[in-house]
Amino acid sequence: MSATILPVSDPNAIDRAAEILRGGGLVAMPTETVYGLAGDAGNGQTVARLYAAKGRPSFNPLIAHVTGVAMAQRLVEIPPLARKLMDTFWPGPLTLVLPKREDAPISDLANAGLDTVAIRCPAHTAARALIEAVDRPLVAPSANPSGAVSPTRAAHVAEGLGEKIDLILDGGECPVGLESAVVAVTGETATLLRPGGLARERIEAVTGPLHAAGESDAPASPGMLKSHYAPGAAVRLNATEAGAGELLLGFGTIEGDINLSPAGDLGEAAARLFSALRELDARGAPTIAVAPIPGHGLGEAINDRLRRAAAPRDTQ
Repeated sequence: MSATILPVSDPNAIDRAAEILRGGGLVAMPTETVYGLAGDAGNGQTVARLYAAKGRPSFNPLIAHVTGVAMAQRLVEIPPLARKLMDTFWPGPLTLVLPKREDAPISDLANAGLDTVAIRCPAHTAARALIEAVDRPLVAPSANPSGAVSPTRAAHVAEGLGEKIDLILDGGECPVGLESAVVAVTGETATLLRPGGLARERIEAVTGPLHAAGESDAPASPGMLKSHYAPGAAVRLNATEAGAGELLLGFGTIEGDINLSPAGDLGEAAARLFSALRELDARGAPTIAVAPIPGHGLGEAINDRLRRAAAPRDTQ
C-alpha cells in the first residue's frame, strides 16, 4: 500500500507526522533543498528501517536535522568557527560535520559509527515545525532509492519510496533543488566535503579558503559516494549537441530537449536539475547528454551532482 500524501497546509499534517515519527515510523518531509526521509535519529530500529527503505549502504552516514543551535548542542561540540557559520547561514542549506558528544542522543548506525555527526538546521517552515513537534533530532537523507535522482516534489517520493514509508508531507516544489553544502570544522579549519545549495564563495567569506576533501569508499559525510544522484539512463557530460539516440539537457544558449535555464541562471538551473533529469529519463533514451555548466557559484554543486550521475554504477 502506497503512503498517504498529506499537504502541509492540512491543519493536522504536522501532528500526524510527529506521531508517526515518535512511534518509530518514516515520514517524507519537504525541505528547501530536496525532500528528506525523516526518522528519529536516536532510534536504531528506525534508522535501520530507513537504510533498508532506501537501499542505502550502512557505511554512508546520515544528516541529523535540528531546530537550531540549542538542539545541535545536544549532539555535537561546537567550536567558534562552526558557531559563526551557524549564526550566518542557519537555518539554510549548510550541513556541518562536528565532533560528536559522548552523550549524544543519536544511534551509532545513523552516523555510521564515526566520532563526528553531520548536522543541519533546515529553512523550510514545515520541516522546522515537524522537528519542533517531535522535539528530537531527525535524520533525513533524500527521500529516494539510494544512488537515484533526488526528489524535489512529493510525487517523486511516491514514485520511488511510496510503498516503503508511512507518510509523505507535500510542501510543493523545493526552492533550492540541490542538497546542502557539507563542511567539516575541526578547530579553526574548515573542509568542503560536498558542494551544495550554498555557494563556496559565501562560505569562504566566513571561513577563508576551504580545504578540499578526496572521495572515499567509506564516506565521512553524506553525498560522497562516487556514483550517486543517477537516473536510469547513462549520462554524458559537456555535450554541445545530442548524439544518436540521446536526449540533450541544455543550458543557456544550448537549447536541448529541456533547458535548465535559457538565461544561464545557475540558481534556476540548480532548482530544475533533478526534475529535468527525471523527465528526460522517463522518455526512455539510453543516454542523457548534458550541456556544459559553468563551475562558479552554484555551478560547482551542479557539476558535482552531474559527475556523480555520470560515474560508473558499479562503484555504489
